[in-house]
Amino acid sequence: MNYPETLNYLYSQLPMFTRVGSSAYKADLTNTLALCALVDNPQDKFKSIHVGGTNGKGSTSHMLAAVLQTAGYKTGLYTSPHLRDFRERIRINGEMMPQQAIVDFVADHQANFETIEPSFFEMTVALAFDHFAKNNVDIAIIEVGLGGRLDSTNIITPLVSIITNIGWDHMNLLGNTLPLIAGEKAGIIKPNIPVIVGEYQRVVAPIFEQKAEQEHSPLTFASERWDIEVVTKSDNFLKVNATPKPTTDNRQQTTEYQLDLTGSYQLKNVKTVLTTVEELRKQGFNITDGHVQTALKNVQGITGLQGRWQTLSTNPLTICDTGHNPEGIQEVLKNIASVKYNQLHFVIGVVNDKDISKILTMLPQDASYYFCRPDIPRGLDALNLQLQAHEAGLKGEVYASVKEALAAAQAAAINNDLVFVGGSTFVVAEVV
Repeated sequence: MNYPETLNYLYSQLPMFTRVGSSAYKADLTNTLALCALVDNPQDKFKSIHVGGTNGKGSTSHMLAAVLQTAGYKTGLYTSPHLRDFRERIRINGEMMPQQAIVDFVADHQANFETIEPSFFEMTVALAFDHFAKNNVDIAIIEVGLGGRLDSTNIITPLVSIITNIGWDHMNLLGNTLPLIAGEKAGIIKPNIPVIVGEYQRVVAPIFEQKAEQEHSPLTFASERWDIEVVTKSDNFLKVNATPKPTTDNRQQTTEYQLDLTGSYQLKNVKTVLTTVEELRKQGFNITDGHVQTALKNVQGITGLQGRWQTLSTNPLTICDTGHNPEGIQEVLKNIASVKYNQLHFVIGVVNDKDISKILTMLPQDASYYFCRPDIPRGLDALNLQLQAHEAGLKGEVYASVKEALAAAQAAAINNDLVFVGGSTFVVAEVV
């Protein structure tokens, strides 16, 4: 098979969660362990950092990869889902995995796939780990796919375990309370491995404290470690001052960082990144403040990250963001509120296996909405979305595709209007 045929095989033979939903989710590590055993357990051949949580784990993973790469380390990066190209999921020093390497991996192991019957995600994890091991990366940043305890990535023993935060997402699989969801996310905490939790949230902090104590794992809440102050904000960069909170050594040196990821929610992620850098330094990594400053100024260029409060055009001003659960949408709305505009044109599409009622009640009723369906099997019919939105007091028209909705919004926008595109990662994937 050539590369397009190989991708077709993977998408059709192996259930893909992002396309078909919970029927593709296998809450079991057996298949991943079996696949990795076939390729000589590559997960044991490189150092890693494990990044889980509800929101921010993608941005945090990319920032850390940029920092380590800038510091001179050969850095693997495994994330999901991809926006446009499957190979976005697997990178080394920012370079996507070669097409031929994917073709060869599938060709070599296709017979085993048919015996083991892995999910798409299980296969992709084995593929990524094999790629990182064969290329002798110094370290790999591994983003959790879904949950933590039973996620396919949870066969690694990392140098640091990171959990960004806990929010309402995938409740049908992880539990219908925040403590239950936190319990699943806490499953990546390993014995004697330092754990960094990005946000201290009173309702779930005890879950992490108990798990960390049980595993004898040093625990740090990044939000309690750093003070971050915004110095300047523009469409292209966010300049901040970061000051560590007083500790026993009483050093409180303030450092200025310029971020090319300008969403206000990145302030939380930066605290997590800086706390992780402190831990890596303790473990012998040579990472200077200069490395961190250079990396954070050019995360998108170094790693290829897209879709995080990304400006698509300036006339009219058009911005997209992948935030898609209540906490993510809340951050999106904060960013929208920071923009000066006359009228908001909101291009929105969602998936069909999530309760969107809470999200719809959060959205501004004075915006003009352009309802569309992301082009995946899980996409919610745009007319259905419009009906639910109308019940929440939101008004707008239905469009046949994301691109038609965006074109209509941009055509309707006049001077000083804002066009926003979001609601789902898969909507953003069609416009970046």
